[in-house]
Amino acid sequence: MNRISIVEFFKFDKNDKNGIDKQYKKIYDITKLGIIPNLKERFMNNYSKQREVILDIIKNNPIHPTAEEIYKLTIKKEPKISKSTVYRNINILVDLKKINKVKMSVGPDRYDYVYKEHSHMICEKCGKIFDFYYNFNKDDISKNLKQQLKENIIIDNITIYGICEECKSKN
Repeated sequence: MNRISIVEFFKFDKNDKNGIDKQYKKIYDITKLGIIPNLKERFMNNYSKQREVILDIIKNNPIHPTAEEIYKLTIKKEPKISKSTVYRNINILVDLKKINKVKMSVGPDRYDYVYKEHSHMICEKCGKIFDFYYNFNKDDISKNLKQQLKENIIIDNITIYGICEECKSKN
């Protein structure tokens, strides 16, 4: 769980034996202090034009772009936006479940707009990601895996690997 903190630095004039000012810090967990309850949720739910632009880029991009590709597309619409702002907003959109992070075994993760529950097929040769629709019974799969692995399993999404038609035709 993330902890939101306020950090205060206290600097003293007294020098240590090396002639360097000592610096001390106190950390307050503001959620425990009750100063600003649910700050993260408030921040994440605030409207942001930049976040809307980023979401629109992901929504209208069927190739499942990487964070770097999203950044390059975003600066065309918002030239002054920083890379850290784009990356932070991508993470917020994932946390809000507006987009999915597609974890790649090789290369950077990719992102997908959540419009309808679907699964992915990743080509083992070219790395392209394809959406497909199949009603997997995730509860049955979880129960079966729990029996085999003796672990509680939560299935968030299902990704299969294969070779796409384009790569097959090249051989």
